[in-house]
Amino acid sequence: MEVNRRKFLQFAICAGALPSLKQEARAQVYPARSVRVVVPVAAGGANDVTGRLIAQWLSEHLGQQFFIENRPGAGSNIGTEAVIRGPADGYTLLIASSSAAINATLFQNLNFNFIRDTAPIASIVRVPQLMQVNPSLPVKSVPEFIAYAKAHPGKIAMGSGGNGSPAHVIGEYFKLMTGTGLTHVPYRGAAPAVTDLLGGQIQVAFTELATSLGHIKSGNLRALAVTTSERTEALPDVPTLSEFIPGFEASQWVGLVAPKDTPLAIIEKLNSEINAALADPKVKARFADLGGAVLPSSPDDFGKLIRDETEKWAKVIRAAKIKVE
Repeated sequence: MEVNRRKFLQFAICAGALPSLKQEARAQVYPARSVRVVVPVAAGGANDVTGRLIAQWLSEHLGQQFFIENRPGAGSNIGTEAVIRGPADGYTLLIASSSAAINATLFQNLNFNFIRDTAPIASIVRVPQLMQVNPSLPVKSVPEFIAYAKAHPGKIAMGSGGNGSPAHVIGEYFKLMTGTGLTHVPYRGAAPAVTDLLGGQIQVAFTELATSLGHIKSGNLRALAVTTSERTEALPDVPTLSEFIPGFEASQWVGLVAPKDTPLAIIEKLNSEINAALADPKVKARFADLGGAVLPSSPDDFGKLIRDETEKWAKVIRAAKIKVE
């Protein structure tokens, strides 16, 4: 009887270890074929460039092709849902950004819950937004801008890349933190917003740094501040908003996620390789060209960032009553 009991316990222990052994075996051979990396926005922006840089590194270091598929639409929700509904085998991945944290509250009828339905792999880069004004506006600093805006309520037009875009939500965050009454003017992308800012049709805009960097350096636009808690190497003399507004921090982050239930061993393998990429000086330099700073993390750290950002932007969206049509 004791022998049978011992055999049963041994069998139970072995059976319990089988799932982890299968995961480990899958991770050892992963990837055994090409991997699709979905970018849920159009080609050309920071999210797309980030995806291509990381896909190239993974292709070179893991021996299989990681190819980019752009699936834009519905504020990135179409591509996001396509990945979430895909197989959890490590062969369909998603370049996710701060839009995912914003969309969780902005869109009322999503067919998915981003936090529940994805497995964080690694954060990759943090990109500041740049607060900039047309030089004709008689302000040269954030305190001067705030004073001018309060003296002219509703008279300053604030452009963004679209209703509910990260730039819009960050602008509303600025309004809430400063008590300024800026009038939001949404555009179909950052480029037309910058065009009208240059022309004086709007007076202030928040955009990705790379979108306006050339205009700032030429003097056609005036940079007042970056939105991250630290200054950016691309414009080291431009202060942060937190230097004038204590506690202000807002940025666009980009990272990699997979469908939930993707084997942990695969997630850890990808996380390790991505962190190795972010430590490479050439990769860091490429992201610096975008005005961004690399953001290495563990899967758990990245998951916490997503949860914290979702909660933060939910408060702003509700307070500002932002809605998408």
